[in-house]
Amino acid sequence: MKQFLVSLLLVVFCVACADKAENTMLVNGSVKGLKKGVLYLQKVSDTTLVTIDSLVVKGSGDFKFSTTVESPQIFYLYLKKEDNNDMNDRITFFGEPGTISIQTSWNDFEKKALIEGSETQKKLEEYSKVISRFNTQSIEQLQASVNPELVKDPNAIDSLQKAYEKNILRSYLYALNFALNNTESHIAPYIALKDVADANVKYLDSIYNSLSPEVANGTYGLALKKHLSEVKEKE
Repeated sequence: MKQFLVSLLLVVFCVACADKAENTMLVNGSVKGLKKGVLYLQKVSDTTLVTIDSLVVKGSGDFKFSTTVESPQIFYLYLKKEDNNDMNDRITFFGEPGTISIQTSWNDFEKKALIEGSETQKKLEEYSKVISRFNTQSIEQLQASVNPELVKDPNAIDSLQKAYEKNILRSYLYALNFALNNTESHIAPYIALKDVADANVKYLDSIYNSLSPEVANGTYGLALKKHLSEVKEKE
């Protein structure tokens, strides 16, 4: 009987270790040119940005972090450097179990980041590339609308306003379509929550009901379910 209990405990221990290894995310890489600073691995938990781990950099920009990830979600690599400038210091990436490699440089920390090892990150980059073009157009249109020469021309302002509204609508539709076309990926509920949370509930329902079981039970799938429930309660 005693031998049986020992064997059972060993089995339970091995299963627990296997599960932990299966859900472990390793984040490693290098920050070219970084000689001194502090790197932080962060994520949002209950609407609060929390630090999971940190590393003091002295002489080498190489880094390595390890954490448990139940399902793919957004993480941040934040660099606190002594340049009195908080801009371009936080890399956003989709983390998931496995090894994530991040290669970047000290002076272009966010902009030049090369991230590998996450399939969801590839989807995020594909989506962000198009959305950034819509955002750039919107900014350009807003800047043009305050041009002293154009302000004097009501027709030009009206035309700019219509173009701006059309661009916003197109970006909105792109986000909805991207989510609907990628329901096998955790990117779908993430986009639904981040960029189109105020969309008509029927569209959000379509996204949620099309999610694969794995995605629906993931961090953002469950969050989308909760969001839909709250929206329907207010109707």
